[in-house]
Amino acid sequence: MTLGQQTQTTIDLRAQRRRILISGAIGTTIEYFDFLLYGLIAPVVFETLFFPRADALVATIAVLGTFAFGYLARPLGGIVFGHFGDRIGRKPVMFITLVLMGGCTTLIGLLPTYAAIGVAAPILLAVLRFTQGIALGGETVGAVIMATEGAPHGKRGGYAGFIQIGGALGSVLAALAAGLVAGMSEADRLSWGWRVPFLASAVLVLVGVYVRARIDESPVFRTAVEHAPRRLPLFTALREEPRACVTVFLCTIAETSMLQMFTVYILVYGNKTLHIDNAVMLRGVLIGNIVGIVANPVLGRLSDFVGRKIMLASSLVIGALYVSFAFFPMLRTGDEALIVLAIAIPPAVIQTLLFSTEGSFYAELFRDAARRFSGLGLSRQLGGVVGGFFPLIAASLFASAGTITAVIGYYVAISAISLGAVLSARETSRETLT
Repeated sequence: MTLGQQTQTTIDLRAQRRRILISGAIGTTIEYFDFLLYGLIAPVVFETLFFPRADALVATIAVLGTFAFGYLARPLGGIVFGHFGDRIGRKPVMFITLVLMGGCTTLIGLLPTYAAIGVAAPILLAVLRFTQGIALGGETVGAVIMATEGAPHGKRGGYAGFIQIGGALGSVLAALAAGLVAGMSEADRLSWGWRVPFLASAVLVLVGVYVRARIDESPVFRTAVEHAPRRLPLFTALREEPRACVTVFLCTIAETSMLQMFTVYILVYGNKTLHIDNAVMLRGVLIGNIVGIVANPVLGRLSDFVGRKIMLASSLVIGALYVSFAFFPMLRTGDEALIVLAIAIPPAVIQTLLFSTEGSFYAELFRDAARRFSGLGLSRQLGGVVGGFFPLIAASLFASAGTITAVIGYYVAISAISLGAVLSARETSRETLT
């Protein structure tokens, strides 16, 4: 190979890695945009438009239950897309999941309400959430696998952390969109305003489709399937790497519960119980995630030097202590500055320590690329089901106990279980993926 050919190959490889990072970040942006958008808008809009005949508590639980319903579909998506991701490749699966996920978000924005079609409205909402969950079952796993497998050795944490910029950016966009909707008159908000953010996600989807059409297949995957193709990679992963599957499952419970606690549940609790203005809480979400946009790739890169386990363990311990002793007292002060700070700290620091690192850690736990997508897909999505029900379980615990202590205890217990899984796992940051 001539010097010119070597230079061109290096340029092409760098361009390929940029495309993988951009496409993964866009997919993650759409995921978090939809996640937080539904959580921010649903409790104040969907209760009226899709569950108008239920009393306030039942309507809230119904809305959160529909939210959690999407998580039930994720293991199915993990199985289906994980299988084909290990059989035919990462690229085609990632293309399909992006289109399906974004299409469902857009269709929610076009959905007729209960007043127009009756009980069919909440049923269609649930169907779209379920279909979206199937797509997310592949998207949330495939994006970090592509980034991790495409990264240079010793920089996988930084690459996977860059993907999580999409998480913070999606949350910022959702908070801005929800703030605009909240600022409308009630008549405009309920008639057409709530639809605009869901429809706007189509723009992100089109950009993502364009970028993903230009990426190449993961070289790590191509090498793996040439030497060890498998007809049923999921069964192979469960049989040969059960410890990795269990570790990812337990860690994902805390990962998902943390996100649910500091976004969906706290916004419902803060508004319904503490009567905090949504605009004040959205300010905290916005500030915290703006910091997170910068912090995610930085902390992901830090994990390449200090290791994955210390980052994940720190997040779980700090999160449990924060919820137990600082978070709710700060919210109950009624002081706007303290409320904003309380809600900003988790996405700026606590969540970011975990989210910036978990992508590379989960992928690295599976030693064989020919079964990585399947094993990681099922394990992560099953953990997401448990964590996805956090707002519903927390609302039910609070309703039955009448105190936030029960919710805190549930969160701390989840964190402790996941911490045990992290501490018992092997350190992966120095390993190779081939």
